[in-house]
Amino acid sequence: MIVPRLELRHVSKRFGSVVANHDVDLVVDPGEIHAVLGENGAGKSTLMKIVYGALQPDKGELRWDGQPVRLRSPHQARELGVAMVFQHFSLFETLTVAENVWLGQQRTVALEAVRADIRRKAEEYSLELDPDRPVHVLSVGERQRVEIVRALLTEPRLLILDEPTSVLTPKAVEKLFATLRKLAQTGCSILYISHKLDEILALCRRCTVLRGGRVTGACDLAQQSAAGLSRAHFSREFRRAFGESPHAYLLTRRLERAAALLRATDSTVADICFSVGLQSVGSFTTSFTRTYGVPPTSYRVAYPPACDRAL
Repeated sequence: MIVPRLELRHVSKRFGSVVANHDVDLVVDPGEIHAVLGENGAGKSTLMKIVYGALQPDKGELRWDGQPVRLRSPHQARELGVAMVFQHFSLFETLTVAENVWLGQQRTVALEAVRADIRRKAEEYSLELDPDRPVHVLSVGERQRVEIVRALLTEPRLLILDEPTSVLTPKAVEKLFATLRKLAQTGCSILYISHKLDEILALCRRCTVLRGGRVTGACDLAQQSAAGLSRAHFSREFRRAFGESPHAYLLTRRLERAAALLRATDSTVADICFSVGLQSVGSFTTSFTRTYGVPPTSYRVAYPPACDRAL
């Protein structure tokens, strides 16, 4: 019988009258990439801060390798082997990559030793990273590599990533996934926090769905194909969790990305062409109206329905 690396039992956390987490159960096995999925405000980040020791639960129990623990600080969590890469990076732009990593090391460690460790770890996981480059000249993807390498240098047994692809290009996402799969093969457990269903289907083995701070669904992704999962199991789980079908969920996310593009380029809705599968017109109209506040004036119907992915 496999002893879970991490287990949460009936964990709850409140901030005044706001319930951030309520009676949450979660199990992560050694070497597993486990997704925690939910919309903004679902309680994902609060739950991960509890695992990382940055917050303490009001109720419930945490178990590490089968033994109950109470994490009172991130330092205590790191001693157990927990590392976390936050959504917003904590790097000093005027310092080099090595100097940023050095700040988190013991004072007895020399800077040159840190440089060597960064090169070794970056090479081990095929991460292109120059320890002598200043942070202010790095791309967003390179800055994330700094955070990941800093976490990997602690030799973590559990790595938490909070919305790691929110600012990455598709190519950078592919590189990140390759790194995470290689890390999981060493036995390190990974908690992957996201609201992107397509990424979770591509990367993770199991998924826990949060809504309003509560667990509303749990799925073993390895037992089904992506298509079967979307049509069958996730149709039930997502209607319970989000009140909509998985197709409508993905469609809403794509429309939101289009809305962000409009804001960034000072364009209008008329500047974007939407291709919609014949069976998806109803979902498209509903999601479009919800996102933009007005119904679509025109769209192109594409066939077969697989063309939905063009959005």
